[in-house]
Amino acid sequence: MLGSVNGKWHKCLPYVFLLVAALSRWPGLFPPNFSAFYGLAFCAGAFFPRHVKWWLPLGTLVATDIALVFYYHTFSAMQLVNYLGYGLIILLGTRFNQHSRFLGLLAGGILGAILFYLITNTAAWLANPEYTKDLAGWIVALTKGTTGYPTTLEFFRNTLLSGGLFTGLFAGALKLTEAAEPAEEPEKEPAEEPEGEAAPEEGKA
Repeated sequence: MLGSVNGKWHKCLPYVFLLVAALSRWPGLFPPNFSAFYGLAFCAGAFFPRHVKWWLPLGTLVATDIALVFYYHTFSAMQLVNYLGYGLIILLGTRFNQHSRFLGLLAGGILGAILFYLITNTAAWLANPEYTKDLAGWIVALTKGTTGYPTTLEFFRNTLLSGGLFTGLFAGALKLTEAAEPAEEPEKEPAEEPEGEAAPEEGKA
């Protein structure tokens, strides 16, 4: 009975995670760059079925981006870089699976958040004329950021914390609710009924 309940929850949890990730982008709900999508993308790669692990999280991301465009009345080409970053997190997640140890999954989710930070801020460094196109300018892009905004390190802190938090929550929930698969027993072939012995032939007269 418990295994059956766990199996049903295990199938429903990906959709619960999609809803949580979508709600985490509600304007003002969380600090900037604090999002459940880092953990969702990683766990999608590690746990989701092959036919949905790419389009389900990325489709949810695109849908919430469209909603945010209507809210903010603006679209940035940097969102395309975000899609690349999340795609790489999903790809990283495919190196793991439901049999991976929890600490390994947690470390993978944190690594994915770090990759996202490096990719998006390197793209900002290349695109923003405020940064000098040298090593010093790249370091400024990774640490200080542009004037008038919180420092990039503050954004990175939120990315890292939310990546670790939601990866831990999602991976832990999926591993706890994973239905124990019963060992397959070899199928027994039905025993053949013994053929009746041929009656001895009567001697000919």
